[in-house]
Amino acid sequence: MPDDPALARFLAEELGITDGPVPAAAPLWHHSAPMWVWRAKDGARTNAAWHFVTIDGEAGAAIAAYAAARGLSRRGGFASLRVTATIGATAWQTSIFPSRDPPGWLLPVKASVRKAEGLAEGAPCTVTLEPA
Repeated sequence: MPDDPALARFLAEELGITDGPVPAAAPLWHHSAPMWVWRAKDGARTNAAWHFVTIDGEAGAAIAAYAAARGLSRRGGFASLRVTATIGATAWQTSIFPSRDPPGWLLPVKASVRKAEGLAEGAPCTVTLEPA
C-alpha cells in the first residue's frame, strides 16, 4: 500500500482490496479567527512582533482530542503538534502550541505568510490545518 492514506483508500476501493485496514485520511481542521500580536504582561508591544491565530472552539477541541490520542504531553516540545497550515493561497510547515490563556491552540503566523496574504493585527484569518 502507498504511504498516502487518501491514495491507499482510493486504490483499495477501486481494486476491491478488502484484506487489511485501509489507512484513515489525515484530519483537516478549519477555523476562522482574528490575528493578534503577543504583548508583554504590561501590554507594551515588544521588539519581536509575534503574530498568532488562536484555534479554539470545535477545531481546538478536535485538535486536543487528536493530540491526546497520540499521547502528546506538556513535557517535550511544549506539547506542540506539527502541522501544515494554510491561509489563503499560502501553505507552510509549522507547529501549533496548546495555550491556557487564551484557551485553545496557538498558530504562529510568520512574516512571509502575513506579507503574501496581506495580513495585519486584527485581520480575520481562515486557517486550514493538517497534521504533518
